[in-house]
Amino acid sequence: MKKYIFLLFAGLSWIGVNGQLNSKVYISNYGELNNSFFLIKHQKPVKVAFLGGSITDMKGWRELVMAMLEKQYPKVKFDFLNAGIPSLGSLPHAFRLKTDVLDKGKVDLLFVESAVNDRVNETSEKIQRRALEGIIRQSLASNPEMDLVMMAFVDPDKMDDYHAGKVPVEVQVHEDMAKYYHLPFINLAKEVTDRINAREFTWEKDFKDLHPAPFGQELYKHTIQALLLYNDGLKQNGLKLRKLPKAMDKGNYCHGNYYGIQHVGSLRGFVQRADWTPADGVPARTGFNHVPVLEGSSAGDAFVLDFEGSVIGLACLAGPDAGTVEYTVDGKSYPALDLYTKWSKGLHLPWYKLLADDLGKGKHRLELKISGQKNESSSGHAVRLVNFLIN
Repeated sequence: MKKYIFLLFAGLSWIGVNGQLNSKVYISNYGELNNSFFLIKHQKPVKVAFLGGSITDMKGWRELVMAMLEKQYPKVKFDFLNAGIPSLGSLPHAFRLKTDVLDKGKVDLLFVESAVNDRVNETSEKIQRRALEGIIRQSLASNPEMDLVMMAFVDPDKMDDYHAGKVPVEVQVHEDMAKYYHLPFINLAKEVTDRINAREFTWEKDFKDLHPAPFGQELYKHTIQALLLYNDGLKQNGLKLRKLPKAMDKGNYCHGNYYGIQHVGSLRGFVQRADWTPADGVPARTGFNHVPVLEGSSAGDAFVLDFEGSVIGLACLAGPDAGTVEYTVDGKSYPALDLYTKWSKGLHLPWYKLLADDLGKGKHRLELKISGQKNESSSGHAVRLVNFLIN
């Protein structure tokens, strides 16, 4: 079996050797990175942000791309923002975007990925579309000169879909958004699948996991670099403002944001913990230790929350003792929500769930209590809330 070799390593960018597949095929230039490269070519400061899950957060393609930019353009001052948080997909991204990215200064270039976690977290297609459209619209509303790159990474489920002749839902959603909003799209899920099918390398020995081995991280970086070098070769005639078209879905989360736990009232059993950290020896993700938490631990614990907007959701920590909640919004009952996940036994997982959508504009009331029922695998009834989600 021939081993995959990038011509990039020999100083070229697009074409493989020995008949290998071409990275260019997996890049859809529905739009350009005009503004970023106008700034780069005029040696202006450039802020690059990376919004994603653990594949973005881990040591790998992100750091390789950062190093490539600094080496390729040594006279440009780059400011890099890692907004990758393990386990999080498009839904959390849409509601944390303002806090974790936009409030940290003007962003010139934003990389977005959520296809792997959207599958793992079983996020519905409707929510994926609303979340990704919300990310794009909120980003461009904050800075109409921002360039965005949409990316879909690989996992075994996506490979299975391609082998069955189907385009993975998560990949299609990312591409649909890129096409409608005229943004570049990189389909790394398809590229890895095709290269494995062409026997350039194997999943087991080379790529190894949806969190890629160094080999896979280099592949990701190679194709992203190909996109960047393509845009470097284009002519830029000044900064251009992006005009937002009519929304694909008027229910998108373009005003998604956190709403603080301090806004609750009528507390019964729930308590505000100013500096929560796990007391059971089970870890929490980076960024979710020593944080304020609204905590209830017993069946019947309850609170009321008044809020405005079309959506209400929870950002919670779902650990080994995660419970089940019962709730109403404006007096309407919804199905009970089990917060325990398949990962909860060994992790206080940051878990983002919508309670109600399409509520309409204006004021609403959430009444929530901890159910007497719980997941049979859970050791308790705990509900630990870090934030509410509103739109």
